[in-house]
Amino acid sequence: MTTTRPQALARRASRATPVKPLVGVIGLGIMGGTMAEELRKQGYPVCGYDIEASARARLKACGGKVLANSTKVAQQAELLIISVASARALSEVTHAICAAPRRPGGLPQVVLETSTLTLEDKLQAERHLKKAGRVVLDCPISGTAVRIKERAWTIYASGQRKAYDRARPILQVFTDQIPYLGAYGNGTRMKFAANHLVAIYNVAYAESVTLARKMGLDPVQVLELFGNSPVLGTGVMRLRMDMMVKQAYTPPTMKIEVWQKDMEVIGQMAKSVDCPTPLFSASASIYTAAMAQGLGASDTASTAEVLAAMAGLPPAAR
Repeated sequence: MTTTRPQALARRASRATPVKPLVGVIGLGIMGGTMAEELRKQGYPVCGYDIEASARARLKACGGKVLANSTKVAQQAELLIISVASARALSEVTHAICAAPRRPGGLPQVVLETSTLTLEDKLQAERHLKKAGRVVLDCPISGTAVRIKERAWTIYASGQRKAYDRARPILQVFTDQIPYLGAYGNGTRMKFAANHLVAIYNVAYAESVTLARKMGLDPVQVLELFGNSPVLGTGVMRLRMDMMVKQAYTPPTMKIEVWQKDMEVIGQMAKSVDCPTPLFSASASIYTAAMAQGLGASDTASTAEVLAAMAGLPPAAR
């Protein structure tokens, strides 16, 4: 059979363009759903599952394939991303992945665990998945879904170096800041250190805005002067103080009620290593007060409303 010139060119082109691997995303909430959408934008085939119908619809809308359960996703995907909100969810997903047969031949399936959970939860999942023939990377994310547009995420990757090298092209879809931190679990330890600072920063900026208002300063000008300062400015300030100045806390980039879980696991880690955290501990009561004031579904920037109430300033319109 004679091969025509167009057929020969098509074959040559297919050889020159590497086929992108099928990526599975289990947990299609704010972060997982955002990752699935970004992968689709870059031409990656994506399959996934979430218990929430709205999350599954979001994947379908961006061209991803919704599967019946997590086991089906693990069975089909070459590389898996897990993004869940609780230890219980991680345990259920882990067992579902272990129930999927191993992919025949080739390299073992790489699992990227991106959730913010206790280190023990992460280690337990890694032990189970390793027994099932998977290679797991601990890859918690520092950054909000909104900030993926700026490529402002940092992904703290730890685990087997060869698996990191395989996963890096996928992670680069989201950000260029993907430090390799060595042994499995160091990613979570680094994320705790980052979120420890964020917890304090949020309350510090809320206090700064409240002080400015009490002194009769325009908080808009405070943000303009401080936000881009090489000495005072941070990304957290520019994101959260803007919401504080406007007294507008929806849509949230991080809900107070979800952040409470992060506060708890950081506190547990600090206690386990006998580390005093006086500033972190002081900030915790402000988040608890925000919950008591009905701000659980609002952004963590709403800590400014707690301090405003304490200072006798008018609340945000709801």
